[in-house]
Amino acid sequence: MSGQGLERRRLLGGVLGGMLGGGVALPVRAQAPLPGTPPASLQAMSARANAGTVGIVSGGVDGTYVRIAADLAAVLDSGDELRVLPIIGRGSVQNLADIMFLRGVDIGIVQSDVLAFAQRQRMFPGVTTMVHYIAKLYDEELHLLAAPGIAGVEDLEGRVVNVDRRGSGTAMTAQLVFEGLGIRIEAAHDPQDVALERLRTGEIAAMAFVAGQPARIFAQLPQGSGLRFLPLPLTPALLDTYLPARLTAARYPTLVPEGQEVETLAVGAAMAVYAWQPGTERHRKVARFVEAFFARFDEFRRPPRHAKWLEVNLAAQVPGWTRFGVAQMLATRMDDGRTGR
Repeated sequence: MSGQGLERRRLLGGVLGGMLGGGVALPVRAQAPLPGTPPASLQAMSARANAGTVGIVSGGVDGTYVRIAADLAAVLDSGDELRVLPIIGRGSVQNLADIMFLRGVDIGIVQSDVLAFAQRQRMFPGVTTMVHYIAKLYDEELHLLAAPGIAGVEDLEGRVVNVDRRGSGTAMTAQLVFEGLGIRIEAAHDPQDVALERLRTGEIAAMAFVAGQPARIFAQLPQGSGLRFLPLPLTPALLDTYLPARLTAARYPTLVPEGQEVETLAVGAAMAVYAWQPGTERHRKVARFVEAFFARFDEFRRPPRHAKWLEVNLAAQVPGWTRFGVAQMLATRMDDGRTGR
């Protein structure tokens, strides 16, 4: 019993004794010793487990990020030596903040345009020196799913379009894209599953979602829903930042007619990391993760891993970002091995 609990017993005993008229307190048990420090063996086990644990903040349950993080855990987790903990995140902007400030988060999956966005908005001073990247992962497509009666993106002028939660990568990209197209929308910020229900009942005109196709939330829609993906005009201004992409019938057989494609744009996804200083414990465990990732990369390119792993090129760079030192060294070594240098 704690000292505070023991004192409460003494007071209660005194009160009850007074109430009985004898003024005699009830007997109180002798105070038990306070719990001591954990045995050395438990301390060692705790230190070993934490030394090998890396937290990876990803995305929502319907997105691609969380599945990529789950693959990372499935392939790389080896117990105490390397423990990979996937964490459900709230989008690229929040993930960037979590990498910088949240205890237990060393790595995050973000859209590659988030760093430039954070700089333009002056959100985090020194962000380019505090956050580096391990690898460019793949390109994610912007899905713009519209209600019946919406023929083109221009019909969304003044209409309600869900752009995911505030601070999400989708909200960031949607803002940039609609501004680039000169289309003013009324942005809603519901979670994507709620937005899909609102779209099906006609409460909103469209929903935007940046995710690697096939996004599970759309792949499960039944035939004849009346919903359709809107093509996006790829203006020169948009192509300065984004890549052309297509949503295909092979990926979305219930939304894209067979033999057709829907033009859209894509943004790169990157595995970002806090730039821990060499020699620190946090740097050592992140370095261990990076080494395992490069060494076992071929395992990500085989089933049952997500199809987007087939698009990953470890030599690819992310413009505007600095690569984490260990990742840069391993990528250079890999390139040297291919060229025979």
